[in-house]
Amino acid sequence: MKNNQNLSRFELEISGHIAFANYRLDKKILTIDYVFAPQELRGTGAAGKLMEAISQMAKQENLKIIPVCGYAVAWLKKHKEYSDLVV
Repeated sequence: MKNNQNLSRFELEISGHIAFANYRLDKKILTIDYVFAPQELRGTGAAGKLMEAISQMAKQENLKIIPVCGYAVAWLKKHKEYSDLVV
């Protein structure tokens, strides 16, 4: 996963296609506004891999997550091991 700070998004490249998550970072709060996977990556688990990488990074950096995007909300609800990160 790459943090593209110029675009305020995390990116995961798979087979030449990029899944991304737009974010805002304010102190120790990471707001995930939008998660997107291009058509070529849909159904491959790319967005889930991206959310996993974001959640692991947040845990390592002691960040809390506010999921705004419906996908991010659903993913975090399903993955209880990261429930302590959710504000």
